[in-house]
Amino acid sequence: MRTIPLGRYQIGENHPPFVIAELSGNHNGSLDRALEIVKAAAKAGAHCLKLQTYTADSLTIDCDLPDFRITDPESLWHGRSLYELYQEASTPWEWHAPIFDLCRELGMVPLSTPFDVAAVDFLESLGVEAFKIASFEAVDLALVRRIAQTRKPVIASTGMSTLSEVEEMVTALRTEGNEDLVLLKCTSAYPATAKDANLKTLAHMRDAFGTHVGLSDHTMGIGVAVASVAHGAVVIEKHFTLRRADGGVDSAFSLEPAELQMLVQETKQAWEASGQVAYGPRKDEAPSLRFRRSLYASQDIGAGELFSHENTRVIRPGYGLAPRFHPIILGKKAKTALKKGERITWDVV
Repeated sequence: MRTIPLGRYQIGENHPPFVIAELSGNHNGSLDRALEIVKAAAKAGAHCLKLQTYTADSLTIDCDLPDFRITDPESLWHGRSLYELYQEASTPWEWHAPIFDLCRELGMVPLSTPFDVAAVDFLESLGVEAFKIASFEAVDLALVRRIAQTRKPVIASTGMSTLSEVEEMVTALRTEGNEDLVLLKCTSAYPATAKDANLKTLAHMRDAFGTHVGLSDHTMGIGVAVASVAHGAVVIEKHFTLRRADGGVDSAFSLEPAELQMLVQETKQAWEASGQVAYGPRKDEAPSLRFRRSLYASQDIGAGELFSHENTRVIRPGYGLAPRFHPIILGKKAKTALKKGERITWDVV
């Protein structure tokens, strides 16, 4: 898989994980707050700030029938209508340009998830460098194809998607000639639990589709995201806010600035730690070799005297013969006299 260039960053296994801070509805209806979140994300080290580009009318209709209300008692949004929720959470389109401009000024890549064709065209007019496909829209193949036609890199979440549905989406993207694709493992629960993350899916998905993979993470904290790097994740997406206590539609499962900073640092460390298959002492381990055990005279030994368990021991430091040679020298004669504490090497056996 080729590395995907995105702004001044590179996405791929040979580069640190690309960390996306998801603004979503955490602006709480204020452009000033949205811009403060952008600044905080950049200060924390995020590589990308992501919006969602939709209106309530582009997602649903204003209807009070039961189908259009969230009835799950466990949901953060229990009792609310879809239209009301999307009205509150949406980012006004006129905010996109100033948010994008600030992201670029601060060195972050501005990204967004379009939820209809009009949103794709709007984002294209802003010069967006890549597109995100939401889990819920992954099965909208007409939208997927329109996004693919831009020939911009695509980061696509796969929450709830069956293997065949992921295949349909990937095929739709590739049929339009789009090969710069990252598939994100996602659990579409808010918040999600670590036991439902199923991170082993990452390697399977990478091998099945020949794409880069990553994680769109709705769990609390950063543990699952850090663990995903060991399973091959090259992109990490987390919701982000200034303070969870400020409230907002997504605040409960969003990271705060100190946590986002830690996420960037720890996922980079996890990537660095993955390294490659390696055995034997590294250059920085060489000084520690002296602390291995090796063969030494444990008492004075005369020339011609036989080596025995009584006059030899396997001890630290490691300047003598390796321990595996102890049985071989037992019963052999010492060529020269040895004092207690002298190393045993082949030239004295």
